Amino acid sequence: MKKAVAGLGIAVVMAMAQIVPPSTGTQAPKAAGAGQTTPLARKAAAPKPAAAATASYRDLKYPPVKPIVTPPMEPLTLANGMRVFVVEDHDAALINGMAMVRTGNLFDPKDRVGLAALTGQVMRTGGTRTRTPEQLTLLLENMAATLDSSIGESSGAVSFSGLAENADALLGAFKDVLTEPEFRQDKVEQAKQQLRANMVRGNEDLAFVLRREFTYTVYGKDTPYGWPLEYAGVDRITRGDLQSFYKRYYFPKNTMVAVWGDFDAAQMKAKIENLFAGWKAEQAPVGDFPKVSSAAAAAGTFLVKRSSTTQTQFTMGALGGDSRDRDFAALEVMAEVLGGGATSRLARRLKQETGGTASASWAANLDHPGLFQISGSVPTFQTVKAVRTARAETAGIRSAEVSDEELKAAKERILNRLVYAFDTEAKAIERLMTFEYFGYPKDFAQQYQKALEGVTRADVLRVAKDRVDPDKLTLVVVGNPISFDEPLDRLGAPVTPIELTMIAPKPPAALADEANRQRGKDLLARAQAAAGGAEKLAAVKDYTLEASFQFDSSAGGIEVTETDRWMAPSHFRQDSVMPSGKISVYIDGESGWIATPQGQGALLGAQLKQVQGDEFRAFFPMLLSDGTVGRAVKAVDDRTVEISDKSGQVVRLVTDPETGLPRSARYDTATATGEVAVTETYSDYREVGGLKLPFHISITAGGRNYAEVTVKSFQANTGLQVKDLEKQP
Repeated sequence: MKKAVAGLGIAVVMAMAQIVPPSTGTQAPKAAGAGQTTPLARKAAAPKPAAAATASYRDLKYPPVKPIVTPPMEPLTLANGMRVFVVEDHDAALINGMAMVRTGNLFDPKDRVGLAALTGQVMRTGGTRTRTPEQLTLLLENMAATLDSSIGESSGAVSFSGLAENADALLGAFKDVLTEPEFRQDKVEQAKQQLRANMVRGNEDLAFVLRREFTYTVYGKDTPYGWPLEYAGVDRITRGDLQSFYKRYYFPKNTMVAVWGDFDAAQMKAKIENLFAGWKAEQAPVGDFPKVSSAAAAAGTFLVKRSSTTQTQFTMGALGGDSRDRDFAALEVMAEVLGGGATSRLARRLKQETGGTASASWAANLDHPGLFQISGSVPTFQTVKAVRTARAETAGIRSAEVSDEELKAAKERILNRLVYAFDTEAKAIERLMTFEYFGYPKDFAQQYQKALEGVTRADVLRVAKDRVDPDKLTLVVVGNPISFDEPLDRLGAPVTPIELTMIAPKPPAALADEANRQRGKDLLARAQAAAGGAEKLAAVKDYTLEASFQFDSSAGGIEVTETDRWMAPSHFRQDSVMPSGKISVYIDGESGWIATPQGQGALLGAQLKQVQGDEFRAFFPMLLSDGTVGRAVKAVDDRTVEISDKSGQVVRLVTDPETGLPRSARYDTATATGEVAVTETYSDYREVGGLKLPFHISITAGGRNYAEVTVKSFQANTGLQVKDLEKQP
């Protein structure tokens, strides 16, 4: 039906080849005498001042940290129970807003981990009841505004920012996303595909693997804090699950909204009150988040084997406390002295003795204990030595008071970070919203600032002795054990391996091959009926389709206009108009040619395979594959049919369980650097001459957004001739 991502990949690469980067590091030849000092210049040159005495950074004097100042924020409770905060800020002609909803991925069902994250994402990407995703995006782009939604561990958020002159339109879009998200099926499938791809990429990032596995291990893998993402769980999640999750948590009494910017506060309050007057959803109050239990933590030594790396990364630590902990300030100072920066004890010693880096932190969450962590990155052959060094430094901070200089420097760094977190109106409002959300007093930041200023050397020693025991810390190591300086169990504990292999769920094995084939034909027959009927589809002997492609910025960001012409049984031509010129390709099913602004020639290798794939996946002929000689169909599951041919082309067509229409197509396509996994998600079906055709296609490649395709026109049986298609430019 349309140009596949790989076919346009040819055009994109060729277009990008026309871009000549600016020269760097090359200078024009100097004119005669360039660089020489003229007598006039020598005369005008000022005499050099006498050399000043060398100063030390220790001599620098800084003013004391100022007290944190926050804007007054008094809540307005609407008739529907939603709390609203409005703050005037006339520093810039902007309006900003944020909704916080009491929800989070801690409420995910165990067999559907990822549900909350998908719900938060598709609230925005799925559009609203009154606007499609494309219409919503266009509205925001025309206003130079942003509007985002997400759900994290223990809160959901919808936020916006834009020019104050567009306040009404922006507030309306914000309200629609918050109260009337549509969760369109194609966007649900697209988000699930992205989540699967992120799972794979996450396992390739050693630092991410270390953070994730340490968190899971310390919190406990049998608690919501340690439940891992799994393919099977993501595949179980349906559009109905997202709708139910949203309905349970998104209601006025469970929502706080703050709006700040260049407006009159009284007028804005009235505007918000009118805007949300119709939102009257009701649900039972949301309960507490799951508790963290120290009994769930897995102590010991854990190893993630990575044979391809020459660096070892490790983290050791334990559960910390929450922000209400009376010793939080002293614990944060203790961790700062131990590993807070390049001049800390750990960082200096690990660099000197192993050539590695190290850090330490005592993190406290607002509603549950955070993590005490000591992390390092060292050459593999220094692994065990580095862990012993980190343990020794941790023991050392428990044996004697820190110096006055260490205490002063650590407190100043933490206090500066704290003040910086409140140095703009936006930052301050978001922090105050968070304090309100978790039930903290409005002056919590000022209380904590005062507590930090009062921390003493004796306090640091006391909390280190009471709360940190290097012999009881959980250790997670990512590296190649063959290259370790010593076996990891020499550190005194058995080593437990962590397996990262993600096994994709297999299709049901209960169906025999013949039953699979018949089920595949049934699915395809239902799709044919939904698209207009097999008889009408077979009556299409040729078609011409015009479409526009908007490529993602990561794929060049260009816009391409394309015309596809197909003629039974397998003649196919594409003409693409790009910023750099026109590219045309033609194939008769087995061979063909390509013409570009640089010349023309035969289709060969990966290019030939790409265009053959485009022809193989032409929409209407693809739906008739059960009757096409040389093609085979079989069911993969109860809504997916796999179509293949003898040349090795394979596509998996996912059908909508309600309508029977194709929802998406998944396949691998050849490129010059190897195979790439592609998903085309269909939407905006329209009837043309008794046939239903998707007029919008979202394309992802390798798990990343690639292009958005909009069909402009479609004509069937116009009398195309082979000579029209094969004629070269």
